[in-house]
Amino acid sequence: MKQLNGLQGPSSKSEKVKIILLLAIPAMVEYLLQTVVGFVDTLFIARIGLQEVTAVGIATAVLAIYLALFMALGVGTSSLVARKLGADDLSGARKVAQESLGFGTVVAVILSILTWFGSEFLMSLFGAEDEVVRIGAIYLKIVGGGALFLAWMTLIGSILRAGGDTKSPMKVAWIINIVHIPLNYIFIFGIGDWGGWGVAGAAWTTLFVRVLGTWLLWRYLKKSSLAVSLLTLFSWDKHTKEMVYLAVPAAAERMIMRIGQVVYFGLIVAIGTKTFAAHTIAGNIEMFSYMPGYGLALAATTLVGQSWGAGNWREAYHYGLLTAAIGVVFMSFIGLVMFIWAPWFASWFTQDPEAIEMVSIALRIDAFAQPALAVGLILTGALQGLGDTKSPMYSTAIGMWAVRIVGIYFLGIYLEMGIAGIWLAIAADITLRAIYLFFRFKSHAMKKKTSEKGGSEKSLS
Repeated sequence: MKQLNGLQGPSSKSEKVKIILLLAIPAMVEYLLQTVVGFVDTLFIARIGLQEVTAVGIATAVLAIYLALFMALGVGTSSLVARKLGADDLSGARKVAQESLGFGTVVAVILSILTWFGSEFLMSLFGAEDEVVRIGAIYLKIVGGGALFLAWMTLIGSILRAGGDTKSPMKVAWIINIVHIPLNYIFIFGIGDWGGWGVAGAAWTTLFVRVLGTWLLWRYLKKSSLAVSLLTLFSWDKHTKEMVYLAVPAAAERMIMRIGQVVYFGLIVAIGTKTFAAHTIAGNIEMFSYMPGYGLALAATTLVGQSWGAGNWREAYHYGLLTAAIGVVFMSFIGLVMFIWAPWFASWFTQDPEAIEMVSIALRIDAFAQPALAVGLILTGALQGLGDTKSPMYSTAIGMWAVRIVGIYFLGIYLEMGIAGIWLAIAADITLRAIYLFFRFKSHAMKKKTSEKGGSEKSLS
């Protein structure tokens, strides 16, 4: 296996755990810090009012669709870069990186134009009140108008991580968070005689730190072995086709997820604004539990992809399962913390007793889904490392539309279980998805094993 940050591919389990954590921990920290941005936004905005929380929550759901597209392209990029590096094809890896940034730029410019002219229409799709639409459209227009910086941060980070560099994106996350938190407070609430810009201030801060993050990540990319030139950014060939082929199912998976989210957000809004606000707050708190899973999923994509590219399917399989097991340990502990301290976490955002109770119910249900969430997140990354982006798409399509949305309607609305019904449906979706992805990942290894055995028997005959 190709060297990764100076370490040779390990053989013992303890050495594998070490290299998994060396890759995953910086990525965990990075995602933790990125989540702090959204967490602080929600925390500050909650001080303005629950209506503003709802508005920004809906706007963020729209922006999550944009992020889904760029992350999907990042999946195709990571998978190809990792496998080409595993096969010692550095020039091919650079070409993939260059074409990824060029294609992402085109998509980002299109989304920026659509957002600038259609922000209120996009907000209205959720069926929210007129004032919520008006407030959310302000946030959406500013942040969505800068989609280019979201695209470049996502893609450059994917390129660096696929090459085994998870530390540089982590350093950038530290810097932008140090800038973001005080600037966010000032832009929202003002300073001295200036009263601030409220929700618009949160949006401008988010856009500013993304511009800063893009510039810093670009500097790290230029210093790496995967450096690309702006002059050849729009020179596309077979790598773009291969990358898009991998990205399309990943994009479809995320679009299915986000469009489904729009639908079930609409169902929750129909239950009540306070219920949606409680759901948004619970979701922001829960996002911290995703951090180990995301970090380990990135490690799985890189290690499984490079092992697969080097022709070592056994190492790829072992890395996938071992990384998932580590994730279960991490996220089970986080689930325990959420279960015990749920009311305290909720009180950070609101002092409304009813809202605190609803947030606590949601987090305590979600605590039991954490092991399955770990398996689903990490094996999605492992499958993407193999170049299988279709299995996660199928699992999301079935889980979102046949389990989550139907479950939210049946339990949350029809049976009038409210927030409990919503999060029981989410937990069921997460669990069934994890089971499916485990068997899909295992089936890839079994096919390789059968193929290898058949080839050996043929050669012996």
